[in-house]
Amino acid sequence: QVQLVESGGGLVQAGGSLRLSCAASGSTVSSYVLGWFRQAPGKEREFVAGISWSGDGTAYKESVRGRFTISRDNAKNTLYLQMNSLIPEDTAVYYCAAVSSRRVLASSGAYDYWGPGTQVTVSS
Repeated sequence: QVQLVESGGGLVQAGGSLRLSCAASGSTVSSYVLGWFRQAPGKEREFVAGISWSGDGTAYKESVRGRFTISRDNAKNTLYLQMNSLIPEDTAVYYCAAVSSRRVLASSGAYDYWGPGTQVTVSS
């Protein structure tokens, strides 16, 4: 069983940066694909970024590519999302998720474990 807890969310002005972290416990996630998803009010949860177990493979939602960077530290059982050049459209609750998979998956339904989420608000 894997427990995930996100941190690092907050209020930031447009153009600013935030770094989200996701700490895993209960079981090592070094062999899991990890992903970040987000959900804005009135919208469906959407894929933001994902990373393979080794960190060599990554995938991004097109609108965040070049602004967001996903990374992981398997020794610390921690996932990160560096978010730069934030825009108001990035405002959402951000969730980390884990799944035992050989490749990065973009469908939220494929993930088995989820954190409670952290709020990111970008003001204009």
